[in-house]
Amino acid sequence: MINVLVTGVGGGGNGEQLVKSLRLSSLPLRVIGTDLSADTARQSGADACYALPRAAAPDYVEKLLAICKSEGIEVLLPGSEPELRVIATHAYEIRKHVKLLAVNDEKLIKICSDKFATNQFLADNGFVSPRSWLVASLDDLSQIQGFPLIAKPLVGGGSQNVYLIQNDDELRMISGFLLRYFDSILLQEYVGRVDEEYTVGVLFDGEGRLINSIALNRFILTSLSNRLRVPNHTGRTDLGDVLAISSGVSQGRVGAFEAVREQCEKVGLALGARYAINVQCRVANGEVMIFEINPRFSGTSSIRAMLGFNEPEFLIRRHILAEEIEERPAYRFGTVLRGLKEILVEGV
Repeated sequence: MINVLVTGVGGGGNGEQLVKSLRLSSLPLRVIGTDLSADTARQSGADACYALPRAAAPDYVEKLLAICKSEGIEVLLPGSEPELRVIATHAYEIRKHVKLLAVNDEKLIKICSDKFATNQFLADNGFVSPRSWLVASLDDLSQIQGFPLIAKPLVGGGSQNVYLIQNDDELRMISGFLLRYFDSILLQEYVGRVDEEYTVGVLFDGEGRLINSIALNRFILTSLSNRLRVPNHTGRTDLGDVLAISSGVSQGRVGAFEAVREQCEKVGLALGARYAINVQCRVANGEVMIFEINPRFSGTSSIRAMLGFNEPEFLIRRHILAEEIEERPAYRFGTVLRGLKEILVEGV
């Protein structure tokens, strides 16, 4: 058995999706899951579950390594962004205890974890992205041009604290609200129609060589996948009748989407990615416009694995079993939909 530790497995996030991907593998795997409580971790269906403190806790790495030692962990997959950042900072130490730590370099994670830094990277390297403005006070709003806009914090994922803006009144109101809680925010041009949004996984082999990419055309108007939807009052007919923001819970159609995948692969190569990245983009006016890059496995990992693109399995085969991974391994196309599940936790 190959012992694999996945962190942050509770709550339906990236960690849980990685557990699902591992369950779809034909390899002999024993999956250990962690979260803030063992009960929360058990929702994932991992073989053994442990509680870990928050990633910011001073003893987080110590307790993580204790589990790695006691369980004979060979593979460590971070399943939440706060843990990813801490684990990347201590990657040299952690790699002394595991054979495969599937995290990108700290520099890449720093760029991609800051949405304004991501936008600057894209611009500096010739990629097309929405116009963006860094706002630290209401005085900065004088530089903003055109509607609609997206307002969001610089750090964080899952579409938390993300808002749609269609006029000056909303611009001042929403910016003022967010600036009460964040030192600065990002205002970004809203681009493309709701049916032209994609989440794209680009996987590298740990040494910077591309394995393959996979693109999912998101269905973002369904209740589970929708954070916000409003009628389009801007007069921009090119954007469609409805403006919408995804909730971060992706479902949709996997197809070839060659132009989208090609552009996202180029971004991964320019970043110097070593493992998985996930790119969010829309196609607008015939151009692939990237608005976010996640330096990690995606919340659609299990969808990809269902279609034969099992990212953690590829890496385990390469690094633990020393197998050669074929160039651009084939996978199926199809539509994958999502729902909810209920779990009874006894004795609570």
